[in-house]
Amino acid sequence: MSKVRRVFAVAGLLLAFVAPAAAQSDANFPNKPIRIVVAVAAGGGVDLSARIIANHLQTLWGQPVTVENRTGGSSNIAGEAVWRAAADGYTLLATPPNTLTANSALFSKLNYDPATFEPVAIMALGANILAVKNDSPAKTVPELIAHAKANKLSYASQGNGSTSHLTFELFKSRTGIQVTHIPYKGAAPAVNDLAGGHVDTMFCDLGTILQLHRANRVRIIAAATAKRIALLSDIPTIDESALPGFNSTTFFALMAPPKTPRDVREKLNKAIVAAMRTAEVQEKLKSIFVDTSDLDVDAMGAFIKSEAKLWGGVIRAAKITVEQ
Repeated sequence: MSKVRRVFAVAGLLLAFVAPAAAQSDANFPNKPIRIVVAVAAGGGVDLSARIIANHLQTLWGQPVTVENRTGGSSNIAGEAVWRAAADGYTLLATPPNTLTANSALFSKLNYDPATFEPVAIMALGANILAVKNDSPAKTVPELIAHAKANKLSYASQGNGSTSHLTFELFKSRTGIQVTHIPYKGAAPAVNDLAGGHVDTMFCDLGTILQLHRANRVRIIAAATAKRIALLSDIPTIDESALPGFNSTTFFALMAPPKTPRDVREKLNKAIVAAMRTAEVQEKLKSIFVDTSDLDVDAMGAFIKSEAKLWGGVIRAAKITVEQ
């Protein structure tokens, strides 16, 4: 046998051993505990959604699925930790949108690249709504726009760079109104000040503000969704009220480190989407006022890219910056 033929023979023998080993590793996923790192504090929608999904996966596969909250740095601490983790599907990031769609535009420097996370699944979709203080003369979106043009108003947000902040900046850019931003450290204090009449208006996720609306302490005047919300079927969308195409959806994403194998991510995605179709998981998600998603990894990746383009543009146009 010639030297060249011997080289190819050895190479083929090595591939015969290596390739099956790699395939076996993927086929056996998961064969050890999975860790979900949540980028926000316990108790919120991202955390609760992650725990619902974790419980289902643990029951399905018989492997422990732990949830760990790593807060701080506008989700950048958790983002960097998972971004640097092994690309094997055993360490995942559960995060609100900002980590993936806003932080690269908000911060001059990051220690990780959000665009290189690999999509796994959308754990839940949350509706954003537009609310005003209860004694506001504005009962519709056109009335709020007119009120803002004639008066000096203020709007609350969950904090600089949050979904509520960016959504109102998008609203301002579409309507030409000038409203003073009052940032808070979280949704609860922002909503409480709206209920107290200390600020005039805000965008917020439905779950945080619905009970105050029902108690007549604030007034929801529109939904920032493509279609009306079932729980508020009498309240129009911003799209139909005044601004065609206006849409702001909060989503809770499950992401994997860069270069995590596609088949591993697809296995996770299919298990999670199947879970969302069960009555048990649907009921649990409904209790925290979020909806299910059936996006596969490709559709999810395209969705996140489109959201990053939208909110990155809003950030740059409004010259929004935040500090670490």
